[in-house]
Amino acid sequence: MPETSVAHFYDELADDYHLIYADWDASIRRQGNALDALIGQDRAAVLDCSCGIGTQAIGLALRGHRVTGSDLSPRAAARAAREGARLGLGLHTAVADMRRLPFPNGQFDTVVCADNSLPHLLTEQDVHAALAEMRRVLRPTGLLLVSTRPYDDLVRDRPASTPPQVHQIADTEGGERTVTFQLWHWHDDGEHYDLEHFQLLPAGGHWRVRVRRTTYWALGRDRLAGLAAEAGFVDLGWRMPQETGFFQPLLVARAGV
Repeated sequence: MPETSVAHFYDELADDYHLIYADWDASIRRQGNALDALIGQDRAAVLDCSCGIGTQAIGLALRGHRVTGSDLSPRAAARAAREGARLGLGLHTAVADMRRLPFPNGQFDTVVCADNSLPHLLTEQDVHAALAEMRRVLRPTGLLLVSTRPYDDLVRDRPASTPPQVHQIADTEGGERTVTFQLWHWHDDGEHYDLEHFQLLPAGGHWRVRVRRTTYWALGRDRLAGLAAEAGFVDLGWRMPQETGFFQPLLVARAGV
């Protein structure tokens, strides 16, 4: 899938992305706390290279880290900056492809690529290119944190959909709610899938339906760790949600010297 279609997917979703969460503000803080515990240092220079509307970037900034966010979607990156400003945070954002990061060598203590962003890249060549860029902008022994869906299980089960997520809209009469869910259409190779992202929004007693589409690579843990090793990362290991409190499995690694 061309990168422009991924940017378009998130440009269209940027205004409504928080509706994916039952409570976005609580998720910001919970995810920020979990990632902060893994970073393990104060005021780290952090790049969130798939920042979206700022869920992880804002959470880490609230923990005192010096965070830069970048994203392929201009609208998402702009919203992340606005949401950071709303909370009085100095969150700097840029529009960038993670395969071509516009930052100098060795600028960051930590690079975060969370929320299943890396699997938008559909080939080993592209994933390796992104990981090599993350390695380039990290200081020697700098920390990499990448989260994906639990694809080893998902490839085995090949689910057709996700459970609906209900979000209560604040400050509305009658406590209106939105509903978000996904349909997955698996390719014949058993590794890639097309995703249809549905949002049902209340509209005067009726439902307004928005559908966005994109494609993912169900990249297993061993394969992703191998690509990270090829890109120059060492001390690789996977940390599971029950251990970290983060909602997805996390690949944790260090930049080689």
